[in-house]
Amino acid sequence: MSSSRPRRAGTLIAVSATAALAAIVVRDRVSAAGSRAAAGAEPEGAPAARYRDTLPWRLYNGASALLDRWVGWDRLPTPLGLAVLVGVRNVLRQRNLHDTGGLPDLDPAGPDREWLTARTPDGSRNDPDVPSMGMANTRFGRNVPIAATHREPEAAMLTPSPREVSLDLMTRRRFVPATSVNVLATAWIQFMVKDWFSHGQGDPAQRWEVPLADGDPWPERPMTILKTVADPSRPAGGTAPPTYLNTETHWWDGSSIYGTGAPGDEQRRTGRDGKLVIGDDGRLRLPADPARNPATVPGWWLGLNLMTTAFIREHNAICDALKAEYPGWNDDELYRRARLINAALTARIHTVEWTPAIIAHPTTVLALRANWWGLAGEKLHKLVGRISDSEVISGIPGTRTDHYGVPFTLTEEFSIVYRMHPLVPDDYALRAAADGRLLRTATFPELAGPHAQAVTDEVAMADLFYSFGTAYPGAIVLHNFPRFLQEFRRPDGKLMDLAAHDILRTRELGVPRYNEFRRLLHLRPARTFAELAGDPEVAAELHRVYRGDIERVDTITGMFAEKRPRGFAFSDTAFRIFVLMASRRLNSDRFLTRDFTPHVYTPLGMAWVQNTTMVDVLLRHYPELRPALRGVTNAFQPWPDTPAA
Repeated sequence: MSSSRPRRAGTLIAVSATAALAAIVVRDRVSAAGSRAAAGAEPEGAPAARYRDTLPWRLYNGASALLDRWVGWDRLPTPLGLAVLVGVRNVLRQRNLHDTGGLPDLDPAGPDREWLTARTPDGSRNDPDVPSMGMANTRFGRNVPIAATHREPEAAMLTPSPREVSLDLMTRRRFVPATSVNVLATAWIQFMVKDWFSHGQGDPAQRWEVPLADGDPWPERPMTILKTVADPSRPAGGTAPPTYLNTETHWWDGSSIYGTGAPGDEQRRTGRDGKLVIGDDGRLRLPADPARNPATVPGWWLGLNLMTTAFIREHNAICDALKAEYPGWNDDELYRRARLINAALTARIHTVEWTPAIIAHPTTVLALRANWWGLAGEKLHKLVGRISDSEVISGIPGTRTDHYGVPFTLTEEFSIVYRMHPLVPDDYALRAAADGRLLRTATFPELAGPHAQAVTDEVAMADLFYSFGTAYPGAIVLHNFPRFLQEFRRPDGKLMDLAAHDILRTRELGVPRYNEFRRLLHLRPARTFAELAGDPEVAAELHRVYRGDIERVDTITGMFAEKRPRGFAFSDTAFRIFVLMASRRLNSDRFLTRDFTPHVYTPLGMAWVQNTTMVDVLLRHYPELRPALRGVTNAFQPWPDTPAA
């Protein structure tokens, strides 16, 4: 960059950062002395504390935004890039948290002290002042202004046809691997998404009719996609943008393991020593009742089977350790504490292992680890504990709970950026962990639905984990959508093109199209298709499908097309939602902030969460993987091949 503007911005941000960090230190010292009022601290759940709106912070945030736009955080030296990301997150917290208003009338009957140190089955009572915040069947929030989420008229909603976008821009011509991660990373994110959110399976009484070209091979006419179930809590006849309900809890509470609601909770338990049901052979025992069997729900496959099995076994191992430490505890107490510990463990693994693996830029690796440990680092944290009240210095867990002035929810935009189906390979080689020999090959359909359980009966679990650990997933780019997922039949008989479904669902949920989405996230829009794609052939395809109108490009299409920062498996646009929501999911959850304490978790539980890695989980339950995992520090990065015997 020959311009002096970036240099001036760099100088400004250095000065601003010094002032802002000084403000943090001053606040921390006053807080430590018990003078929070003198420091201007706000009560929990209030908007960001006042020190964040002082002149040093305004200068810092403004300089961060300028440097991010002119140079890009990813092109800066790591310390300066990290400083810019702190400012970017500050701006996003101030301007990109929007309440969809009016929680449904689901408030629990009243306070219940037994839940002060345990997660409820339906996600209620996490915030004692607003018991329904984040519980199942409450609304998704927004990361863009509410006024920007009005749905387009139906004709515009279907233009260009989602099926045309699927066939012409998404179809996998050849498998493009993401070589920085392994297929366990694919299984993990689906395991997490199953915990975080769902819009349900669609409304069978309401359907979109998708236009098809004359030569389209789709076997049914017309092509239909179920509409998302309407929000029953909305008053009829309103003119506000549509809202939708999350059928899962919004919290990071392990609902993919434990279920949502009391029936889901109880049906998974043995009723003895707090433990969950698992077969004597350490494999899942799926219920015969189709209504309770996860293999009958769209999306179930071998990857979810593996992750669910491992963390059911982890729960039971935690129960054994707690019972040895606290022999007088009953089944309920053991279960609830083990759930709390196990859920926090998945949050830590996701924060400091999965996410740094999938966005492996040096700056983001440091930033994401700092979300949990702070810039002071893991070693110092484990040696002496927190040295500051600041989340920047000592991490978010253990800080005060903070909703930044907006009731906590997951957001529609968050649900869209996690549509990462290109990660799924079409073909799999199942190999032996002991010597790497090929056991069998399989296609994705042969590992999906009820077939997943059949494969675990045939192939040892350690071999399946090894096969996933040594294989590459697909890159999250155009022309890399799994072939099988473009035409498959759900367990209920509904024929689906998941790529077309993802495109239409994004429009239906009122997520702005790509360029407007970027503007609302304080990023430059793409001026031309060539600028967006960086490849003349892809630019020409985009131009044809979107009829020459760059403003009509769908958010998912644009995110798959854009050039990614070094080490990233997904786009910088999606990363802006991650920057904001990765912190917010920790900041708002009292079990990961003010109640992340030995009193609530037990000393044993705190040590379990802080000291266990995904590699530890695998070795605890599948010790035969030890040779394959030798030297592996992050289980989501490719494992070395086991040498032949």
